[in-house]
Amino acid sequence: MNLPIVIQKDFFIYPFMITPIILDDERDIKAINKALEGDKKIFIAYLKNDNLIEANENNIAKYGVIGNIMRKNELSDGRIKILFQGMSRAKIENFSANEENFFSANIKVIDDIIKNKDEIDAYISILKEKVRILNQLTSAFSNDLIKTIQESEDPVRIVDLICSCLRMRFEEIYTIFKQEELDQRILYLIKEIDKEIKANELEKEIKSKVHSRIDKSNKEYFLKEQLKQIQQELGSENDKDSEIKEYREKLELKKKFISEDAYKEIKKQIDKFQRIHSDSADANMLQSYLDWVLDIPFEISAKKPLNINEVSKQLNKDHYGLDKPKHRIEEYFALKELLNSRKVEEKNSTILCFVGPPGVGKTSLANSIATALKRKLIRIALGGLEDVNELRGHRRTYIGAMPGRIVQGLIEAKEINPVIVLDEIDKISNSYKGDPSAVLLEILDPEQNNKFRDYYLNFNISLQNIVFIATANDIGQIPAPLRDRMEFIFLHSYTPQEKFEIAKKYLIPQEMKKHGLKPSEVSISSSAIHLIIDEYTRESGVRNLRRRFADIFRKVVVEILKNKEESKKYTITPKNLKDYLDKKVFEINEISKEPKVGIVNGLAYTSVGGDVLKIEAIKIKGKGELKLTGQLGEVMKESAQIAFSLVKTLFCTKFLKSNEDEIYKKFDLHLHVPEGATPKDGPSAGITMSVAIASILSEKKVRNDLAMTGEITLSGEVLPIGGLKEKLIAAYNAKIKEVLIPKKNYENDLEEIPAEVKENLKITPVSDIKEVLASALIS
Repeated sequence: MNLPIVIQKDFFIYPFMITPIILDDERDIKAINKALEGDKKIFIAYLKNDNLIEANENNIAKYGVIGNIMRKNELSDGRIKILFQGMSRAKIENFSANEENFFSANIKVIDDIIKNKDEIDAYISILKEKVRILNQLTSAFSNDLIKTIQESEDPVRIVDLICSCLRMRFEEIYTIFKQEELDQRILYLIKEIDKEIKANELEKEIKSKVHSRIDKSNKEYFLKEQLKQIQQELGSENDKDSEIKEYREKLELKKKFISEDAYKEIKKQIDKFQRIHSDSADANMLQSYLDWVLDIPFEISAKKPLNINEVSKQLNKDHYGLDKPKHRIEEYFALKELLNSRKVEEKNSTILCFVGPPGVGKTSLANSIATALKRKLIRIALGGLEDVNELRGHRRTYIGAMPGRIVQGLIEAKEINPVIVLDEIDKISNSYKGDPSAVLLEILDPEQNNKFRDYYLNFNISLQNIVFIATANDIGQIPAPLRDRMEFIFLHSYTPQEKFEIAKKYLIPQEMKKHGLKPSEVSISSSAIHLIIDEYTRESGVRNLRRRFADIFRKVVVEILKNKEESKKYTITPKNLKDYLDKKVFEINEISKEPKVGIVNGLAYTSVGGDVLKIEAIKIKGKGELKLTGQLGEVMKESAQIAFSLVKTLFCTKFLKSNEDEIYKKFDLHLHVPEGATPKDGPSAGITMSVAIASILSEKKVRNDLAMTGEITLSGEVLPIGGLKEKLIAAYNAKIKEVLIPKKNYENDLEEIPAEVKENLKITPVSDIKEVLASALIS
């Protein structure tokens, strides 16, 4: 007959059984549903060995049981439970295909072959006697089952009953089950029972030997002696004693490098591990603890003394530009070197935090520091971290407990004083699992981290010799107590010329080497590099620029391999660049080609650097109200309301004359910041919104070659803003001719602006909204 097949992995089923089966495999569930549509018969099959997980036609065992589905229940978790009644043994003749993707086959029922009934009866008598002897030694069979076996006259039923009660491996069970000749099944079963009898007799003998030498009241000693006797019979050694000996040796090596409390705690756990049995649940937990704690490299540290010249040399070798950040890093390590040389204890040491957009070199600066100091670099990503136990470690009462990330970092580094980078420290978050910033405070504070307590270790360790470096994109997102412990080194966006130099000196040589290419095989012209920077990347750093070079070199590798016989050099120029890169990604929004009413170029500081942000306004018939769109945050909404009120006030003064009824009663204003799907917020768009509103109400055009940034007050004062360098670079890249910035920014921040930007961009300071309107509106 052709039947659906269900794969059973948990236990072996015999024809006489009525048993529940829980199924979660999609194929098995489809097979059950198919059977319920017909005569409810299914074939229970097994995998060829216990180690197999996924079933296929090649690894399904041939023999199994045919039976009926008596009942089916669907469980809440998606699994199903059936009550199965076995009927007879059977085997798979051949698999058959079906459209519903479950196993099915042509099944043949097996009838036991009985050659000589008298011989079978004799074998059954021997089998019953063996079962009786085994039951006296182990009580493996219940009284009712023994009675059933002794009274039954059906040899097949007797064999199946005995097999179902014996503890045998799958291969042994299956060997007996698949025998079609009954006498062979019985003989094999007698052989297995004989093995069980001998094993139990040996165990009884061992117990007898142990009892003759020890006091029965001493349970612990009895168990140990029994274990020794078993191991002697098996000819094996006691691995646990050698492990404990190794643990004690490791502890003694670390003794002079750890505190007294730490030594006592570890020794206590080793003693406890020695007392308990290897099979207990606590043994695994204790062994994991000892493996972790004795791997901490208390006795290993990087010995190379600080050398400020090597730090400076490495920073200049690995990075172009970044003069201020590199100078501050040199100062930081110069102080450490001087204090170390004069044996003066360093107090209140600050933690460096590199702040800037993605791809500007924050993590690579940390790499350079680690290389110069000849120390291992460990990176701990804090983005999205909300569980304090990730840093503090889990208490050992929890299943799967392990040390925190700091201790794991020390184990990974294999030295006690590595450089640890706390990446994205501005992206940690609080939850019901605790406040990670409080733990970071203890880790980074020099007055607290000499006694940092990891819950898993249950003793204090010192973090004073670790060089901690943090990175962040937005300083405002870092909790205030953490900000107080750190000194911020700002890495700003690169100018196009800086990107060009970085590409020539670092990115292209590095990517060529990574792709196995030689300078004689490929080159990229300077004009092509400039084109890639201007039109194929959108970032403040150089990460995507590196990816574009990788894209080019991959295609060059393909061409070289396809044309092995040709020996030519591939030169990338603006003319053939489109053959190697897919599409352009304009970095900065294009400015309008001519002045327009109500459209103003603002400047924004985003997570990927500066950008030109257009603000649009229109007026429609209404009641003098303001409507805002464009995914604006609360700060920008407030700026818009201030700008609206301020400009309407100006229109009622001598500066901008207008009919008061038109402003207050006839028209509504709609202010929109394009790219509505992108959230926008920040205190720097006040003057831009003011100009847009003033342009609409006065119907004067706004200069298309002018951009601006600055916050506004109700009295018309222009307030300073942040991210000036990135904003001016964005204006420069967008071919803006003049930029209006707050006067205080002009006085304080102009030194940080690259020379090429200042030479090609007119930067005008403004302190009042009237100055802004005078420069922006065209009469």
